[in-house]
Amino acid sequence: MNAPEAIALLERIIAIPSFSREEARVADLVEGVARDRGFLPRRRGNNVWIKAPGHDDARPTILLDAHLDTVRPSGEWLTDPFTPVRRDGKIIGLGSNDDGGSLVSLLAVFFRLAARERPYNLLFSASAEEETTGGGGIQAVLPLLGPVALAIVGEPTGMHPAIAERGLMVLDCTARGRAGHAARDEGINALYAALPDIAWFRDHRFPRVSPLLGPVKSTVTVISAGHLHNVVPAECRFVVDVRVNELYSNGELLDVIRAGVSCEVAPRSVNLNSSAIAREHPVVRRCEALGRVPYASPTTSNQALLSCPSVKLGPGDSARSHAANEYILVEEVAGAIELYEKILDNLIL
Repeated sequence: MNAPEAIALLERIIAIPSFSREEARVADLVEGVARDRGFLPRRRGNNVWIKAPGHDDARPTILLDAHLDTVRPSGEWLTDPFTPVRRDGKIIGLGSNDDGGSLVSLLAVFFRLAARERPYNLLFSASAEEETTGGGGIQAVLPLLGPVALAIVGEPTGMHPAIAERGLMVLDCTARGRAGHAARDEGINALYAALPDIAWFRDHRFPRVSPLLGPVKSTVTVISAGHLHNVVPAECRFVVDVRVNELYSNGELLDVIRAGVSCEVAPRSVNLNSSAIAREHPVVRRCEALGRVPYASPTTSNQALLSCPSVKLGPGDSARSHAANEYILVEEVAGAIELYEKILDNLIL
């Protein structure tokens, strides 16, 4: 698949609404493209994956992954989000940057490399539910892929490799008191009981500071207590956004937090762990040899669900994601295909 063919496929993808859990039609498209080129794609739900010929269990496997789903359009679009528009070298449309550019670029290079002798096995996956970290996404197919030695996760990084990525925990916290009349000295105010814990999240410094990702960051983002002006609230609920560096697992950090506060702490998930790959890894060294600059990413992706070494790498700019008038440059897609190919060509793991 050459760059013009990849761009044409990207425009077809943009034209199909593919919100999380609603990716069936765009999965059909990717599956059909693979079949038309002689491959036998497999599918679970709205996830599609393809195995390159010549699979040998004695060789390491490289996985190329990009996601099919988009967020819903937000802000004031100047064009129809689902009608791809070419203008001034741009392709404008919902999902063009996140994650259509990576999707078509990785698929194009998969088709190219699948036809060659390689020192590794090659898999491509078009995954669902990345934007919502849904259970029907990549985690539903990972057990079916077999051992993976390296994953390249396509996301808009300007084709610079993200070699570390913050994990995420969202915590629902509850401080309890006892209701009483506000005019009398009765009851236990749950809001006041929550204040020391809220201050703990604001002030606590977790001792392990990453040279790549910096310190763990915890932020109280939502708070709710009481219903009437004259009733002492019996319960105060608040939400904490915790961004985890690679020196802690989510489970380990959760234990530290529970020991530090008195409120009840319930994580919505502990699955989105931080990740990091060594600067000495062959794929990082290959990227650097090609002029790419490794960096640490503050945002999460499918990397959080992978247990194998991985890099996040793709065309586009993360700042354009989830924004009105989202776009990717035609030259970014064309350049990504060539750069992916150079990175992966005869890569020895």
